[in-house]
Amino acid sequence: MIADLQGKVAIVTGGANGIGRATCVAFAQAGARVAVIDQDAAGANATCDAIRQSGGEAIAVAADVGDAVQVRHYVQTTLAAWGRIDALFNNAGIGGVQSPVVDYPPEVFERVLRVNLIGTLLGMQGVLPGMIAQGSGAIVNMASVSGNVGAPTMCAYSASKHAVIGLTRTTAAEVGRQGVRVNAVCPGPIDTDLMDALHRGINPQEPDAVKAFNVGRNPMGRYGDPAEVAKVVVFLASDGASFVNGAAWVIDGGRTAI
Repeated sequence: MIADLQGKVAIVTGGANGIGRATCVAFAQAGARVAVIDQDAAGANATCDAIRQSGGEAIAVAADVGDAVQVRHYVQTTLAAWGRIDALFNNAGIGGVQSPVVDYPPEVFERVLRVNLIGTLLGMQGVLPGMIAQGSGAIVNMASVSGNVGAPTMCAYSASKHAVIGLTRTTAAEVGRQGVRVNAVCPGPIDTDLMDALHRGINPQEPDAVKAFNVGRNPMGRYGDPAEVAKVVVFLASDGASFVNGAAWVIDGGRTAI
């Protein structure tokens, strides 16, 4: 077991696949009941099925995290099911398009910010009143190593992740004395659909060559697995991280160390 979350309730946005699905499963393995949130209703239900097959409890809620009404709905649905919320993983996000800043479509930039940044804000606003009232809770926001360094041709994604880290630290400073901790995770290259799309965007003819190049630059000589990120998220949501607040944990195999 990664951590002891028996009797706890966790919400994971973007839970239909990749890091989100792995984290939903990890939360359930740690004993939490899990609300799986995603626009992809079929994918969210598939994640719930995986949890239930292992004896866990889960519900699926289809929602657009960038829409305040739909965020309120997933929060209220979780509360109606289990009466409390102990952890939120604001994971849902999109990459946008790849383009130099000078040509980047403003409408795409705005959409990336709506999902990655506004979605994070709305998720926190949805759960914080209840967490503050109960005097406990943990929020983990999905940032990226692209929130610590520049990401050429991905200005919207990088800008959104820099902003998520700032939002995380600001919120942590505001609510720490009320028993709520807020942290971020900053993954590097992880084997997910998002990375596959990035490879194709850089070199549609030879996406595998892009991956091979990136792998060659990593001190560990590989990409991370979604489950490796999930373990860190669940730890940050547990009492094992009881004095970790306002942090941005890098999970990149050492890529930004060189």
